[in-house]
Amino acid sequence: MKFLASNGIHHIVENTMKITFCGAAGTTTGSQHLLEVNGNRILLDCGLYQGKRELSHEVNCCFPYFEPATMDCVVLSHAHIDHSGNLPNLCRKGFTGNIYSTFATRDLCQIMLADSARIQEGDVNWLNKHNKRKGLPPIEPLYTEQDAEKSLRQFVTMNYQRPMIIAPGVKLTFLDAGHILGSAQVLLEIDDQDDGQKKRLLFSGDVGRGKNDLLNDPAVAEEIDILIMESTYGGREHEVPAGVDHRIADLINAAIQRQGKIFIPAFAVERTQQILYVLHKLFQEDRIPDVPVFVDSPLAVNATEIFRLHPEGFNHEVYQDLFKKENPFGFENLTLIRAIMASKELNDIEGSAIIIAASGMCEAGRILHHLKNGIGDSKNTVLFVGYCAENTLGRKIRDGIKEVPILGDFYQVRAHIETVDSFSGHADHSELLEYFQRMTGTRKHVFLVHGEEQACENLKLALQPLHDGEIAVARLGATHQL
Repeated sequence: MKFLASNGIHHIVENTMKITFCGAAGTTTGSQHLLEVNGNRILLDCGLYQGKRELSHEVNCCFPYFEPATMDCVVLSHAHIDHSGNLPNLCRKGFTGNIYSTFATRDLCQIMLADSARIQEGDVNWLNKHNKRKGLPPIEPLYTEQDAEKSLRQFVTMNYQRPMIIAPGVKLTFLDAGHILGSAQVLLEIDDQDDGQKKRLLFSGDVGRGKNDLLNDPAVAEEIDILIMESTYGGREHEVPAGVDHRIADLINAAIQRQGKIFIPAFAVERTQQILYVLHKLFQEDRIPDVPVFVDSPLAVNATEIFRLHPEGFNHEVYQDLFKKENPFGFENLTLIRAIMASKELNDIEGSAIIIAASGMCEAGRILHHLKNGIGDSKNTVLFVGYCAENTLGRKIRDGIKEVPILGDFYQVRAHIETVDSFSGHADHSELLEYFQRMTGTRKHVFLVHGEEQACENLKLALQPLHDGEIAVARLGATHQL
């Protein structure tokens, strides 16, 4: 038993091995799972909850299920903000331990956490102007760019399949998850001092589909006793197999015939690079006209540069392209935009163009300004190429709501709204079942996380005939002894 002190409060950490679900339980955002073993506290991911602004701030600010200073270490599955985005706040509030990640995840976090801080500071400045007029007190961002930079000093990086002891009786190995560059399944080999047993715990992180245009397939985990598994697409199938680009070519050609613009809300990391790779092939094969393409996101531009520095994450085809000195993420009619003025000038472009901008869920970033100016024009197309969580602007547009709030005002939706799920970085229902079946071991305990409640229940029902052990849908704040 270990005694810890934080802000004058004494905490008793028992040796009994247990897991507490502190986020991404009943929802797809805010991934945080607290593992207590051998008197140590290991946090699996530390993501931001993303949704309605007021609720998001309330959920993210305070860490209601643990004191940050009592954490011994963090293991980060990948760089997406719903998995990494609250790390600067965690460190700001007293966490001083190591943050374990892959090399690519650390490099992506360097730009993504700083970008998250800038977005928060910008949103807070805008809100404070409105609050001042209403006589309301000012608010502060969760963290600043300096907080983001300081959190990076606590990263300890390691490659796939390179075991490392991270706590007494706990050995960490990262397995490729095939979701984004650097994404990992977290394998913990544990000598449980409480009951004397050896246990292998796997946290899936986010599981990729396999046959990705850029990445390796998810690695197969072996001899797993405890599984914490994502369920984003439980009960749902992607509309076309991964890697099929016929439909996106058809949608682009139709928009060009209308002389409209194609706005693509896309996550800056992996999704933007995957779209660029596919567009490159479509242009090379003369399947779409040579219209101008703009990546209007400083983060996406920086992320694309980082992608070229990490060949270890790519499948064989892209790996070979990189070493042929070719740029799989570039082509002649592509313009990468960082400056704000250059972004604003896109509003004045006549004729067709493809504009890729973050964020993928339309919750922040430059895509909001493009939607504000273009969503009311029936010639235009808004093309979604990824998942949108409940209550986000992207979900509202995808669900067919005809009037949506953008930057404080309401706009009529007249543009064509299209979705191509073949670009999804998440395994769908059938692919999750295949992932589970390829795995070996007793999987005595299975916990379903990172999925809306119905998705988790759907996946649980499908897994039960395949498995004799316990399958539980994780509940926020619930603790399970392992």
